Amino acid sequence: MNNHLCPVCGEVLISSMQKWHYRCDGCRYEKGDLAPAINNVSLHQLIDEPDREIGLREVRVGNFRKLLEVITALKPSGKLLDVGCAHGWFVEQALNDFDALGLEPDANVYNNTIKKNIPVRMGYFPDALEDFEKFDVIVFNDVIEHIPDIEKVLDACAARLNEGGLLVLNLPSSDGVFYRVARLFGKMGKTEFFDRLWQKDLPSPHVHYFNVENLALLLRRCQFAPIESGTLPTLGLKGLYTRISYTGNLGLLSRLLIYGLIAMSVPVLRLLPSDIVYIVAKKA
Repeated sequence: MNNHLCPVCGEVLISSMQKWHYRCDGCRYEKGDLAPAINNVSLHQLIDEPDREIGLREVRVGNFRKLLEVITALKPSGKLLDVGCAHGWFVEQALNDFDALGLEPDANVYNNTIKKNIPVRMGYFPDALEDFEKFDVIVFNDVIEHIPDIEKVLDACAARLNEGGLLVLNLPSSDGVFYRVARLFGKMGKTEFFDRLWQKDLPSPHVHYFNVENLALLLRRCQFAPIESGTLPTLGLKGLYTRISYTGNLGLLSRLLIYGLIAMSVPVLRLLPSDIVYIVAKKA
């Protein structure tokens, strides 16, 4: 992928909110020139992994149930691969219907997940797979936005899917209300929230921000046919404070203020554009 060209429409990317941030004025794709360092020990020390797991579990597990309902309506059974399976929550639920396998490149997270007797393999996609391994469903839950060479990975997905196989992407959206607010604050010089949404200075920062429209365009370019899309809840009150706190880079007053504002806003937020979208595409 050419770092200066949009992977969706090919236009030249222009510098935007931060020195590492670029956008495409043609299709509204956004790029972060941030380097992943998944197994960097010093960066991992910035994260309280047990707190992170507590903070994310409730909303993620609920979203995974909804996503599996969508998948099983289209593909009731078969072999499923969850790329970047993290704590194994999606694989655990998918085993009810599929012969499921997870891949996880983060050694620290992998070592915790394998203890739960969840079928997970250490490594990156597709390198951790055997040459003969193919799947009926390949899923990226909050993962595809972290992968720099996204076109190469999408090509690998097409090669690893059986005929009529499904690619499922679940990821943050640049059209979401939180991202729009963060961008607004960033334009006023308050970039902390914007940096946090990109996961800047964490082991696995975001390197892309899509919306459903430009992501569908990219999938078509990579020989996939989008067949369904939707939104998922961004957060819930259970685990919210822990989720805000797990990186340890916010003071107590800031954490309490953010928690209070979000907690009061939850009923309204449910009526606004979600920050999490999914798209299901069929191998063309």
